[in-house]
Amino acid sequence: MNSTDYLKKIHQTSFLMSAPTFKLCPEDSGFEVAFAGRSNAGKSSAINTITHQKQLARSSKTPGRTQMINFFKVGADEARIVDLPGYGYAAVPESMKIKWQKELEEYLVSRKSLVGLVLMTDIRHPLKYFDEQMLHWAKDGGLPVHVLLTKSDKLKRGAQKAALLATKKQLQALDLPFSIQLFSALKKEGMDELALILGEWLHLAEIDNKAKADDATSSNDNADISTQTDTPSDTATTDTQAVTTDE
Repeated sequence: MNSTDYLKKIHQTSFLMSAPTFKLCPEDSGFEVAFAGRSNAGKSSAINTITHQKQLARSSKTPGRTQMINFFKVGADEARIVDLPGYGYAAVPESMKIKWQKELEEYLVSRKSLVGLVLMTDIRHPLKYFDEQMLHWAKDGGLPVHVLLTKSDKLKRGAQKAALLATKKQLQALDLPFSIQLFSALKKEGMDELALILGEWLHLAEIDNKAKADDATSSNDNADISTQTDTPSDTATTDTQAVTTDE
């Protein structure tokens, strides 16, 4: 599949469920990609833009107040995008920050179906303290990381390149598998790059091929059943004609 094919699949994303704690997350199977970022990093806008839906991921009027792990299935139940609670906002009580730090750490380190982390950070203020903490947890969980420098439309081209280079150096110092790109939900820039990452991490091509194979098998089974049902009917018709002829 190419980025266009992946985008078509990603556009089929729909809400699955919300979990208030790690223990209440859905069954730990299939493939999940988590989206994380500070409360003002444009996370909801990025999810809505890549899924081509206006309000799939809803942002709270008070940043940092939405404290749920939100799951969205990408066409099939076994492929999921996960919207993690925003973090780092000053208005959130300290007790809530500590509670959700523990929940996020447990999710990133322990969730077996989690195959990658998309970390969003405002290009004008990249990789603050808690962003780096998320990256350390991702490293502990053995996760690849894809960094979106969001709101890239806020800077001119030269400043974009400088921010991209500086953030790459920070990531290299952390010694973890990563990729990075510019992203603008407003201008819809960076969509193809993100679609390729999500498509590959979520195994969308494999899931699609499996679904087609299952449909073909189901169709063949139905055809066999139909053939078996038709055979006795043909015999009955022949018998009736024979009786009529004998009369």
